[in-house]
Amino acid sequence: MAKPFVNDRGFIKCPCRRCLNNASHQLEDLESHIFRNSFMFGYNQWIHHGEPATANAGTTVAGPSGGIHERDEMFDVLDDIISEDAEEDAVGGPSSNDQYDDLFAALRSELYPDTNKSFDELLKLLKLAFPKIDLVESHYEAKKLMTKMGLGYNSIHVCKNDCALFWKENSLKDTCPVCSESRWKLQSGQRSGKNVPHKVLRYFPVGPRLKRLFATSKTAKLMRWHSTGKSKDNDVMRHPVDGKSWQEFDKRHPQFAGDVRNVRLGLAADGFNPFGNMSLSYSMWPVVLTTYNLPPWICMKAEY
Repeated sequence: MAKPFVNDRGFIKCPCRRCLNNASHQLEDLESHIFRNSFMFGYNQWIHHGEPATANAGTTVAGPSGGIHERDEMFDVLDDIISEDAEEDAVGGPSSNDQYDDLFAALRSELYPDTNKSFDELLKLLKLAFPKIDLVESHYEAKKLMTKMGLGYNSIHVCKNDCALFWKENSLKDTCPVCSESRWKLQSGQRSGKNVPHKVLRYFPVGPRLKRLFATSKTAKLMRWHSTGKSKDNDVMRHPVDGKSWQEFDKRHPQFAGDVRNVRLGLAADGFNPFGNMSLSYSMWPVVLTTYNLPPWICMKAEY
């Protein structure tokens, strides 16, 4: 299909995961390139190889994690240079494509892999550009501000064997109250320095977050939606309030159901493995609370 779409020099864009349609090769080299590097992600409409472009088909390339982003103009510049060199290679000259690998790698790599440092550098740049605006000094200061707003979290140490939390009455102990295992990692040759716990539980307090939902008139009104937004069609369930479980709960707990401001939460966990009976190589599982007071078009959004 792509053969009629080679350029006048006999080259065509290569859709392998290395070239990402940024470099051009002759057809006889294209097959081996794709076989060796595999086909790129996200290239579903072959606009460079014969398929017509639709209105919403832009020129995109696959990012480092498989995502799609707009094609950088620098790729076009390198593509022109490589195409000229590749034409020389075709008539017997030495291969020079490898010398551009570092340039393509630089284009695809993150500018600041350390996100905290990049945030600090961005703040410095904004202060230079807008000296009159009042900004926090660093990522650390921003985290402190978020904590004051009730958006922080508490770090709670956990026993190596998941027996207990070093919390409340156990917060000052150095060994587990159940199995007597040490709270800290013992590193060879370590005599001083900061102790490192075996495991850490990051707890996001629920109370301050629920208070924030009642702090403004808009969200406070939405927190009462469940009392007025029930589906009028008995055969349609668009929210848990329309289900039999909700109605049964109201019958069993009439005092709680009598105040529509009372908060109803749904608990969800993904891959939770508290007793280690599943063969998983990681020890982190999300536990999510959903506020069912809110309407269905809001309650599943990340900010709520």
